[in-house]
Amino acid sequence: MFRTGDAVRALDMCAAEATTSLLQVEENFSACLARMDALIFKPLLQSEPSDQKGKENFKLFLLLNDQFQALWNLTEENYRIVKQKCSTSESFCIQDIYIVWKGDLFLSLYIQYFVTFANYVVVHGFEHATKSKSEAWKHHKTVLKQFLTDFTTETSMSLALYTVLHKPVRDHVEQYILLLNKLNEVLQEGSEKDIVTSAVKEYVKLKSFISQVLDEACFTKTLWKSLGYKFTDMLCVPERRLLEDSKNLPISASTNRSDRILLFDDVLVLIQGNSFQSFDLKLVWVDETCREKSAPGPYGLRIITPEETFVLSAKDPQMKAVWQWKLNQAIRQALNGKRDFPLWGKTGEGTEPSSCRFFTYVFRLESKFKNASYEGEWHWGKPHGKGTLKWRDGRNHVGDFKEGLEHGFGICLVPRRSEDRYDCYKCHWYEGKMRGYGICEYGNDMVYKGYFKDDVRQGFGILENFSAEHPFKYTGQWENDKKNGYGVWEDKDRGERYIGTWLDDHRHGQGIVVTQSGVCYQRTFHADKMVGSGILLLEDDSVYEGNFTQDLTFVGKGKLSFANGFILEGTFTNKSGQGLQTQGILNTSNEQLDERITKAQLGLKEFPVEKRWKGIYDQFLEFIHSGCKEEMEESFTGFHIQTSKELRKSQEYLFCQRGTEDVSWKTEDILEELVQHHELGSLQSYLEKALKSSLHPLGKLLKALTIAFQATYSGIGANRHLLTMAQEEVKYYAKKIWEFYQGLLHLALEQKGQLPAKCVDGEVSDQKAYSVVLPLILPCFYPELFMLYMLYHEREDDLYCQGIVDLSLFPDIKLLEFLDVQKHLWPLKDLTLTTNQRRSLIKDKCFLSATECLQKLITTVDPREKLLILQKTYEEIESTVSRVVEKDYKLPMDDLLPLLMYVVSRAKIQHLGAEIHLIRDLMDPTNQGGLYDFLLTALESCYEHIQRMRLHQRENCHVTRTS
Repeated sequence: MFRTGDAVRALDMCAAEATTSLLQVEENFSACLARMDALIFKPLLQSEPSDQKGKENFKLFLLLNDQFQALWNLTEENYRIVKQKCSTSESFCIQDIYIVWKGDLFLSLYIQYFVTFANYVVVHGFEHATKSKSEAWKHHKTVLKQFLTDFTTETSMSLALYTVLHKPVRDHVEQYILLLNKLNEVLQEGSEKDIVTSAVKEYVKLKSFISQVLDEACFTKTLWKSLGYKFTDMLCVPERRLLEDSKNLPISASTNRSDRILLFDDVLVLIQGNSFQSFDLKLVWVDETCREKSAPGPYGLRIITPEETFVLSAKDPQMKAVWQWKLNQAIRQALNGKRDFPLWGKTGEGTEPSSCRFFTYVFRLESKFKNASYEGEWHWGKPHGKGTLKWRDGRNHVGDFKEGLEHGFGICLVPRRSEDRYDCYKCHWYEGKMRGYGICEYGNDMVYKGYFKDDVRQGFGILENFSAEHPFKYTGQWENDKKNGYGVWEDKDRGERYIGTWLDDHRHGQGIVVTQSGVCYQRTFHADKMVGSGILLLEDDSVYEGNFTQDLTFVGKGKLSFANGFILEGTFTNKSGQGLQTQGILNTSNEQLDERITKAQLGLKEFPVEKRWKGIYDQFLEFIHSGCKEEMEESFTGFHIQTSKELRKSQEYLFCQRGTEDVSWKTEDILEELVQHHELGSLQSYLEKALKSSLHPLGKLLKALTIAFQATYSGIGANRHLLTMAQEEVKYYAKKIWEFYQGLLHLALEQKGQLPAKCVDGEVSDQKAYSVVLPLILPCFYPELFMLYMLYHEREDDLYCQGIVDLSLFPDIKLLEFLDVQKHLWPLKDLTLTTNQRRSLIKDKCFLSATECLQKLITTVDPREKLLILQKTYEEIESTVSRVVEKDYKLPMDDLLPLLMYVVSRAKIQHLGAEIHLIRDLMDPTNQGGLYDFLLTALESCYEHIQRMRLHQRENCHVTRTS
């Protein structure tokens, strides 16, 4: 702002007068401080007491001396600066006035001095100091009395010391205010006046603060005098201030639980007889809407603490309002960690303490948290939000809390009694108990990944033992912390896998056992013991029906069907040293073993597909019924997470800001997008993306089902007698995923206020599952499923491969002739010759495009794509023939089969039988009776014909050898 010359001179004159006045003020004050130091501080510091109380007070006096020296040094520094300015400069400005320009420093030191002074007053410091019996103090006492007579002649020395150590300092602050006010009056409007005005306000606040600090100190000191030693020894600390006393402002606690109520700046104290209770203000909440019947009057305040709730009742609304205001301001200041400036000034008016807080508390009363220390977030007296619980015995829980209970994701460590190890639970909690998906890493090298309910394992889960002594893995249903229902147990030591039902941790009911050697049997179990008869399928295709022991020894009545067709039926015994003995009838009339026995499919009646893995489906169904709440998603659908680190990260993911690439998989976005896909192509594209995502509920469901499928049919479980079980299981997966998609869609439409479409009948729903979902999920199960198909059709494929080897010896023309392909259809132009090469010896040149096309059959897993390859192969054959006959040619069945057989023999697909049957079993039902069905039937005919050719050749060889 531009000023005229007169204005500048006026400002300069004002600053000069103020500086001169300040110089005189500081000179006088500095001299006063020097006398105080020489006559009070130094003598008292020379007489250190020997008693414990005196030593504690002496430490406080040392601290007061430090604050005094800092204040004196600042005064001296200000005096030197002002004196130097007055002697060396002719012009002055506001910046020359140190108490303005460095006002924050002055305020800070004065506040520290008076706070420390008040602390010394509260603990009766001056009374103890004047009672010192040291020689130094006695010698100085006479001199000090003469100095103190300037302040008082009629009171005790302790009161005189109290007065002399604060009154000059208070008076000095008054002089600052007078000086600044005088300067402010003569200043013109502008930035300089604003600066001085602001400084005046701060020093006025300081004046008020000093007065309040001293009043509180005297009020508190009077309290400690009135209370007995038992209370003062436990409650009296230098920094603590009494803010209100029910003797001064009457209020009473509910149920006559106290005679007196004291509000300090850090605790609320209820005194009853010779005992008292104290409550840290940081964990005290005041609820003015008290309607409890126990309150004697309508003017009650409900006081909420972590373990107790009680009512303070006033006689009239005015007293209630004062207590409420003082309580709230004390709590707010305690939470802020500092008092207001001034103590009860405008800063505190109208502001309520936050109901949400962060604090540490040790629970004392009888409860599930007794003796536990909780550090974390609170809301209205209860742990609420993020927090950590620690018990003395080593237990601790870190996670989410809601209304005083564990709720949400948490990690709990529980020490094992017998060893120095811990069980670590990383789980979801609901109202104080584990519920939902979790991972428990036990201290004995076992790991459980699965669902909990009411603190026990419940629903689908996997228990694996990684110890070297007895490694095992259980995948299946749990109930009341025990294996119950359908489950799969793999004993890695014995090389066995049990697939069946359980009861109270024992194999109980129907079960299938598959061994690493290829032996497979089905029995009834009772408490882990086999009972009744069963069926035993041996690796050499022999089948035993009857009773047998755990080590697979035949006992009692039974029937043994050999691979060559012979049947032995009778009674079996196994005596020590004599081996297996039998008494019965051997039937040699059968020339071949019945495939219904050698390829018997187990478990179909005993384990209906809809009753397998019910625990997985139940969780996802519950998630949909809950309205797909995002915060509960991992609890219901978390089985896609397979390590504890991933589980922790998934929880961090839930509570952080998500990136744009993941936005479409937030629950609300999923439901929003669901309703947008009506056309078949759009729906397939959406489902494909959803099923591949580990963040989409359908993708999580697929992941859980994949784990269950692999636990059953991979490795040891790859046994041909389980093929139909596996096949119908995959189909049922598709059906359930479609049902869950429909459930999500129904919910999405409901939330948008739209009426869901009428339910379609089961047949149409199944058709959608097979045509839309099955091709999308099949890649997840294909490796295990195709292995079962290969094992099931191993004998036929071996026979077929031998036939292929035989046919591969033929050159192209000889093979076409052998297969009775009409000569006018032979693509002889494709047989390009090189030097010294005869046409009759050329191989693998005819129908090459069709052959290469058919070979692609093994590169895809989708039956639809396999059928498209088959159709393309047919079109390539027809195209080649049309080129040969030089016209469009539609192949009749009589021409197609020989040509297709030629292409099949040249394609040399190793497991063609497995491929054909997989396509037939899993193809879209709508393709039955159409072109795809026709072409698949033609391929089956070629496959069977090649087998018959080889079988016929083998029989001829046998006849030749016999003759």
